[in-house]
Amino acid sequence: MATINLTTDKFKEEIFDYTTGKEWNYKGDVPAIIDFYADWCGPCKMVAPILEELSEEYDGKVNIYKVDTEAEEELSAVFQIRSIPSMLFIPKEKQPMMQAGALPKNTLEEIINKELID
Repeated sequence: MATINLTTDKFKEEIFDYTTGKEWNYKGDVPAIIDFYADWCGPCKMVAPILEELSEEYDGKVNIYKVDTEAEEELSAVFQIRSIPSMLFIPKEKQPMMQAGALPKNTLEEIINKELID
């Protein structure tokens, strides 16, 4: 499965509706990673193929989403995105974790295996 483009409305529908709830309550059935990026961002372009690979390797175990920070300003503001790429790691039961920067594949795999997949 390829990475999934995520709009603000789709985020509210599939991940968490922050307009109706204050306590984090993830709606997904598998853990997720959300990559906040911009088309002009060099490090974002370096991470994109790694996320595509991971989306295939962890198909059915982890959903990987992409949010265009230029198009989805509201969503970027909600998560206070100040630098890109930034990634939101969402476990099924625990609180989400934000990590800024272009992470290498081995670091992403480590986070997936230790934090997202039980």
